[in-house]
Amino acid sequence: MGRTPKKSTAEDKSAKKSGTKKKMGRPRKEIDAELFKKLCALQCTLDEIAGVFDCSPDTIERWCKRTYKQTFAETYKIHSAKGKMSLRRYQFDLAKKSAVMAIWLGKQYLGQTEKQEVQVTRADDDSIKEMEAYFNERKQKTDI
Repeated sequence: MGRTPKKSTAEDKSAKKSGTKKKMGRPRKEIDAELFKKLCALQCTLDEIAGVFDCSPDTIERWCKRTYKQTFAETYKIHSAKGKMSLRRYQFDLAKKSAVMAIWLGKQYLGQTEKQEVQVTRADDDSIKEMEAYFNERKQKTDI
């Protein structure tokens, strides 16, 4: 009542000889590293990048760990910085031609603000006296 041995295929024999196992499951998704970097530079989200490569966000996460030895967030931070620099350079070039852009950049980077004038008109003496009496009365009630 012994078991009959399973017939081995040529593939199984070659795998045993080379010491490698036959890979199971779906093949890994190919992700173009240059396109990935460009998408990060364009400030695309994880979901958007996954959509471009037609895979799940988890696949992108795993790919980043295999390729860059860091998480997507860490990888994204590095590659998205290049896009921010590019955008900033474009804004500064645009500021040479556009006063609006120059003003906006001045507010963002130089702490500049628009001057707002406030004009105070003097009320007649009776209304000032009424307000003083009201506040003095309120103060006396809270002091009790």
